[in-house]
Amino acid sequence: MPRILLFATTTGYQTRAFSDAAAVLGVDIVFATDRCDQLDDPWRDGAIAVRFHDEDRSVDAVVEACRGRPVHGVLVVGDRPAVLAARVAERLGLPHHPPAAGSIARDKQRTRERLRDAGLLVPWFRGYSIDESPSVIAADVGGFPCVVKPTSLSGSRGVIRADDRETLAAAIHRLRSLLASPELRAERNSAHRFMLVEGFIPGREFAVEGIVDSGELQVLAIFDKPDPLDGPFFEETIYVTPPRASAHDQRAIVEATTRAARAIGLSNGPIHAECRVNERGVYVLEIAARPIGGLCARALRFERVGDATSQPPIPLEELLLRHAMGETVHGWRREQCASGVMMVPIPRRGVFRAVYGFEEAGAVDLIADIRITAKPDQVLVPLPEGASYLGFIFARGREAEAVDCALRAAHARLRFVVDPELTVLAGSDLNYNHTHG
Repeated sequence: MPRILLFATTTGYQTRAFSDAAAVLGVDIVFATDRCDQLDDPWRDGAIAVRFHDEDRSVDAVVEACRGRPVHGVLVVGDRPAVLAARVAERLGLPHHPPAAGSIARDKQRTRERLRDAGLLVPWFRGYSIDESPSVIAADVGGFPCVVKPTSLSGSRGVIRADDRETLAAAIHRLRSLLASPELRAERNSAHRFMLVEGFIPGREFAVEGIVDSGELQVLAIFDKPDPLDGPFFEETIYVTPPRASAHDQRAIVEATTRAARAIGLSNGPIHAECRVNERGVYVLEIAARPIGGLCARALRFERVGDATSQPPIPLEELLLRHAMGETVHGWRREQCASGVMMVPIPRRGVFRAVYGFEEAGAVDLIADIRITAKPDQVLVPLPEGASYLGFIFARGREAEAVDCALRAAHARLRFVVDPELTVLAGSDLNYNHTHG
């Protein structure tokens, strides 16, 4: 039985989807995750415990665990395990993105430098220590509006627009507090000591999903992001494909993404890129050495070109497993319909209690599925500090516009109950109000 080594965080949404796809293909998945290494296989799945902050020891541990257990491919979910996965693949002699490329893709400043040196469009940008004085940075920036962002976080986390010196100082202080939080300090990631300040890029935003196969990028889908992402925060909500962009713009997006992948050195495996398009052309905001995150992959299904057997389309996870085992992906294309996903935004910070209107939302025409991933009594934290969504809504139809409308209509029928966190005031007084979102 073929065996695939899958690197993921213990909080990742996608591991179940990969397990399901592996069962269909008859593939054995061995997980390498950042779980507690002091417990004896607590989930009873035979996973290998690793530490993302201690790559040398983790590489040795994984290679040793695979001794006598042949591995046929390596996959990764999320940004944090990307370099570790690449290093293990290199040690095992398996095709994968090079470790150096994974390291560059994970660092926003180094990505900007590579794209600039390759002649791609980039905004002005400057890197700073997180401890640098806001007044020094304000005197040094290339103009307003600008964007403050961490060099290593993903999903728009910590990304804040500033329109003047005052909002720049506020953004720096807010990012500094986020990076000093116990959660991020526990990662022991030295990259959290740095930030990037760059010019704001106006325009429409798109996402690109693809697989680099022996150095050649095959674009699997271009997602349109129909909501404006102009700040002050950059919470993504809706992805729809095919994009409502001209054929010229789509070709330019593919060309820029292909050049960006080569500039960084990504050579074999999935990629996920974010782009902005305006009158100057295509700006590649970032390109990650991993597939699309969260449950968003459920918006994508693929079919063989020219297949007359009426086989059902396969999910992205199955396509990625096939590629990891050495199968070419050039005979596959995205199913010929429009599809989309809404990442349900968090309306406010507080404690999630319940969601109502689920049946009404699911009854909206074209809605394919609704998954609420937040758990009751979970503390919800919106962007720019937050790192998750309330859930995901999926739709399929003939036209992208109709899919977009269906997602919005379903979301409008959902009612979320979010209670404020208990706040201790003077003495023993408590401020507690019940609100609906």
